Amino acid sequence: MKPELSVVIPIYNEEAGLSHLFARLYPALDALAIHYEIIFVNDGSRDQSVNILADQFRLRPDVTRVILFNGNYGQHMAILAGFEATRGEIMVTLDADLQNPPEEIGNLVAKMREGYDYVGSIRRKRQDSAWRTIASKSMNRLRERITRIKITDQGNMLRAYRRNVIDLINQCGEVNTFVPALAYTFARKPTEITVEHEQRSAGESKYSLYSLIRLNFDLVTGFSLVPLQLFSMLGMVLSLGSAALVVLLLVRRFVLGAEAEGLFTLFAIAFFMMGVILFGIGLLGEYIGRIFQQVRARPRYVVQAILQELPIDEYLNAQDRAEKRTVSRT
Repeated sequence: MKPELSVVIPIYNEEAGLSHLFARLYPALDALAIHYEIIFVNDGSRDQSVNILADQFRLRPDVTRVILFNGNYGQHMAILAGFEATRGEIMVTLDADLQNPPEEIGNLVAKMREGYDYVGSIRRKRQDSAWRTIASKSMNRLRERITRIKITDQGNMLRAYRRNVIDLINQCGEVNTFVPALAYTFARKPTEITVEHEQRSAGESKYSLYSLIRLNFDLVTGFSLVPLQLFSMLGMVLSLGSAALVVLLLVRRFVLGAEAEGLFTLFAIAFFMMGVILFGIGLLGEYIGRIFQQVRARPRYVVQAILQELPIDEYLNAQDRAEKRTVSRT
């Protein structure tokens, strides 16, 4: 039976909190009284997460599927792998740390049933440190002005997507992308709701300050050419300013004679322009690097194994093949 709801959860070194997740997730979904499936994607965990997921699959094989990567490919690649494996009409992404309560999934499903094809979420009261909150809000404002993608709380994993949006995402072969922003560009009728936010049940955040900056840089350069356009405009302004400065210095040289007092000012101007040039080279390198990664056409991730319950017809075929092999050996 095709499920109505698919829940995709990326896993990376979450052994300390998985038992708490299972204790709340399955009862919350059972209470919805709909046919659902849960897809855990293990992103190369180095702890006991794989064994815990395998044990949970044995307990609830009817609704549980586990995708195992052969290495660490990142959270968004894990989500994309989960999307490709989903069968439901509504897809929900959730973090394993329980900062987003699984009980909120029902609210997202109810909103999707109103006719929306993308439902984002806004944390009512963030349980993060002050620097993460301030940095996130600043990046949100910058990203919205550059890309025109209106996501109020881009750092929140709890989101819902309809099948038509997921099918379009699955057709994309981008190596570096940001799933919520990609879904927003494909959605015909997006919306957002407010959800609760709790303290992390166990473990610590996998995103460092560098990772957050890297993520936002990928988001901006992956969905807009505005940074290149702004740099081009800045280059034009600086070129005109430099030409005017050269003319001014030539006039002063012929009118006032040789001067040495402005030497350090010229140094400051030269260093500033060199900094702008280096920043521009780095920006161009970012776009060129994305092109380089894309044209190599390497697999975005490698699936080592999938734990799932076979449909009855496949199970019977497998049993039949096993019996034939047994007969041929005897």
